[in-house]
Amino acid sequence: MKFSLSWLKDHLDTDATLDQLSEKLTMIGLEVEHIEDKAKLLAPFTIAEIVEAVQHPNADRLRICTVNAGEAQPLQIVCGAPNARAGLKTVLARPGTYIPGKDFTIGLGNIRGVESQGMLCSAGELGLPDAIDGIIELPADAPVGAVYPDWAKLGDPVIEINLTPNRQDCTGVAGIARDLAAADMGTFKNPGIKPIKGEFPCPVKVTVEDAKLCPGFALRLVRGVKNGPSPEWLQKKLTSIGLRPINALVDITNYLTFDRARPLHVFDAAKVKGDLVVRRARDGETLLALDGKTYKLDDKICVIADEHGVESLAGIMGGEASGCSDDTTDVLIESALWNEINIAQTGRKLGINSDARYRFERGVDPAFMVPGLELATKLVLEMCGGTPSENVVVGKSFGDDRVIDFPVTEVKRLSGIEVPQTEMKRILTHLGFMMAGPGPVVKVAVPSWRSDVHGKADIVEEIVRIFGVDKVPMTPFERGDDARKPVLTPLQLRIRRARRALASRGIIEAVTWSFITKSAAELFGGGQRELEVANPIAADLSDMRPTLLAGLIAAAQANANRGVSDVALFEVGQVFRGDRPQDQLMAASGVRRGFASSEGLGRHWTGSAQADVFDAKADALAVLAAAGAPMQALQIVAGGPKWLHPGRSGTIQIGPQNVLGYFGEVHPRALEALGADGPLVVFEVILDRIPEAKKKPTRAKPVIELSSFQPVSRDFAFIVDRSVKAADIVRAAQGVDKKLITSVNVFDVYEGKGIDDGKKSIAVAVTLQPREKTLTDQEIEAVAAKIVAEVTKKTGGTLRG
Repeated sequence: MKFSLSWLKDHLDTDATLDQLSEKLTMIGLEVEHIEDKAKLLAPFTIAEIVEAVQHPNADRLRICTVNAGEAQPLQIVCGAPNARAGLKTVLARPGTYIPGKDFTIGLGNIRGVESQGMLCSAGELGLPDAIDGIIELPADAPVGAVYPDWAKLGDPVIEINLTPNRQDCTGVAGIARDLAAADMGTFKNPGIKPIKGEFPCPVKVTVEDAKLCPGFALRLVRGVKNGPSPEWLQKKLTSIGLRPINALVDITNYLTFDRARPLHVFDAAKVKGDLVVRRARDGETLLALDGKTYKLDDKICVIADEHGVESLAGIMGGEASGCSDDTTDVLIESALWNEINIAQTGRKLGINSDARYRFERGVDPAFMVPGLELATKLVLEMCGGTPSENVVVGKSFGDDRVIDFPVTEVKRLSGIEVPQTEMKRILTHLGFMMAGPGPVVKVAVPSWRSDVHGKADIVEEIVRIFGVDKVPMTPFERGDDARKPVLTPLQLRIRRARRALASRGIIEAVTWSFITKSAAELFGGGQRELEVANPIAADLSDMRPTLLAGLIAAAQANANRGVSDVALFEVGQVFRGDRPQDQLMAASGVRRGFASSEGLGRHWTGSAQADVFDAKADALAVLAAAGAPMQALQIVAGGPKWLHPGRSGTIQIGPQNVLGYFGEVHPRALEALGADGPLVVFEVILDRIPEAKKKPTRAKPVIELSSFQPVSRDFAFIVDRSVKAADIVRAAQGVDKKLITSVNVFDVYEGKGIDDGKKSIAVAVTLQPREKTLTDQEIEAVAAKIVAEVTKKTGGTLRG
């Protein structure tokens, strides 16, 4: 919600500064997001006059302008605007000036071989509404050399606040002023709205077919109007918040939308045939709306129609056919109440985000429906003249009365603040409430514009936010004598750490449905009858998921279908293996596709950036390490579930009875069943199965040794039988000297030219960490010889030459 400071002062008599008002708005729950001060932002821009404009010798659409900037020497500026001509006064930006509309700083340029000493600006380049195609055209009496924002009187700051959905009353400037007045920031200006006497009966009748869609509808005809540009004061208000003035009739409706949170619509009466009917649209009907788009309608959408057909999307946007133009002489002014849910559904369905929808879907003041029509009529008569008809009012023109029994002790009980009852009454009265009774239980009548207030807690909130949230006393928690217990459970900590670990590996977090198709559930080992959803929201979301991978694979394929073939996704969430509580497990899963590998995170021994099974293995181990799994106790066994490739997958376990997870390449048959393109590598870790650390300390105290000596790394390649596992070589090398050898990592597996049939080459990197002294070459060679001998003995392999 945007409004200018001067606009606010139309409704608030105040001496408070901009900073004071901004701070108070935030303190009372209307958070200030941004303050735009055009005078400060545009201070470097000055008024200049084009003395001469000649054709650029090297460009058809450029002119070389000699510009009088109010100094002794004129400037030479190259300009491409079609309206650049001699005698035109416009706005100048010198080199070094920041151009807010284009987000760059202008420098001294050379354009097609001609030096340009600045820039002649359009309104859009200054961040102002564009009225013409080209640079700004100023009146002939504009003073050359003057600061443009000072001359144009742009020194009116614009405040933007972030409204919560319940504060529909503050979608109008008057509502914001009312809140500030209640917070002692000034006096609220609330002049009454006098009814306009009708001179004749309105010839257009209104029928509402469904009162649930339209609880109230008011209409009036004004004959003999003279439409044209709106007054300068109105145009400035609209342009200050980024709206483009169109004509007086349309500008009045936009003004009241933002001033009083009362959207209205005006029809050109000459273009409306017969009476108006508020009804549901019929299947197949269409409407060319004021935004120039044609919308296809159905029977869930509420419309205003005449004998021609649909003329307006109720509460959202009018139609082009019955819109007002400069030729309009008779105008129908409509002010109505609409069903909030229907407005929101229609807006989402059609993809329309209008200012009217924004207010109607939050709920407007029902008691202001007719006064809003009267105020619009008053403005139309003042700006356009004409003769008004009597009002036509259908349905309710007021809301339901709401009176709440309010114990005044609730303020202290819920907020901890002692607020005198006289102050409570003052605050509520200024906000439009009525408070009656001596207490301790009083009657509070809720104003019609506060549809969000329903109970005692809501009234406490109103009192506290105006009295001052900063006055809530600081009360420490009772700590007691016992040590503080952890806030998060071990599983919650694992979930948090798993997410961080996977995100740090460059994988993007996704959130997928907890339901999948029956066929996908059966493919991943689910599909039991007890896991079927009794009332699924869609036919393809019929079963609870036994794994996160079904949704992740579908998400990866959806990205690939849209041209993003290299993708890495992960999810941490629940999986369902049965209907018992212990069968609902927390898993961390991920998928990599294409060239979304972890190559940048370490040594990628495959020599390719294409994601492979070892990326999935590294992801799974990273999750386990972050979640606190006992890494030294993990076993990696070849193979996995049947939906993984049997030769390119592995299972991570602590003994055969505790399987922590698995990783590998998805089987081609599984990919075909899921409608996905491969290859895809995946992993899944069950966080619930990670054993918890011992709570009681052991006798041996853990010692962390940080060596001051540089580690040494040596690579070994062994030729072994194809049946030998890489893990056997790793264990053999680690067993040579467990204190000196800190890590053994596989970085290459090779079969092919130069290697005998039935053999393969496995290369490992061994890290030696001395702790007492730097190792000599002889000592390193001795350890290397022991490693070769031990691996040869345990695996039957030989060192590769």
